[in-house]
Amino acid sequence: MRYALPYARAGQVIGLLGGSFDPAHEGHVHITKAALTRFGLDRVWWLVSPANPLKPVGPAPIEKRMEHARQVMQHPRVEVTDIERHLGTTYTAEMLDKLHQIYPGVTFVWLMGADNLKQFHRWQNWQGILATTPIGVIARPGQRIAARTSVAASIFERARLPARASHLLGRIGTPAWCFVNVPMNDASSTEIRNAGAWMRD
Repeated sequence: MRYALPYARAGQVIGLLGGSFDPAHEGHVHITKAALTRFGLDRVWWLVSPANPLKPVGPAPIEKRMEHARQVMQHPRVEVTDIERHLGTTYTAEMLDKLHQIYPGVTFVWLMGADNLKQFHRWQNWQGILATTPIGVIARPGQRIAARTSVAASIFERARLPARASHLLGRIGTPAWCFVNVPMNDASSTEIRNAGAWMRD
């Protein structure tokens, strides 16, 4: 299994951006480039998920989504992966536990939009994720206030790193999370699908 996973060496700080990428678009590229700079990351891995168990309609075949993602995201420090498929995990907490075991000495930073922070407390073992993995939160349109007043943000307020020190996120231990505002990009996978510009079959 190890040969199918991306390479990383001890001491590196790697951002993880998960999702169905159905399809990948310029909004994903936008927040990835912002995360590289703002959080001082060595690399970012896109984690293209096999399927979202919370969505009734399945995504396009993963091979198609991976191929399109590689066309959209061309950057020397970004790698498009299907780690979840190789690890056989369903939940983020489970996947992160396995990555910490496989890559000793590597610090992973979980990246999410502010809209995800709003409901992060509903994720399986969300407090365990925060206890072991720094989280970089990137503001998206209309979600800033709700994210900052979310359950997770309130409970872990003392672990919040000021935005001015965001580049230290992966280097100060856990728990730690940081909320940064970046210029907005409103691209949406849902809108692209609804416009008929992306065929799942």
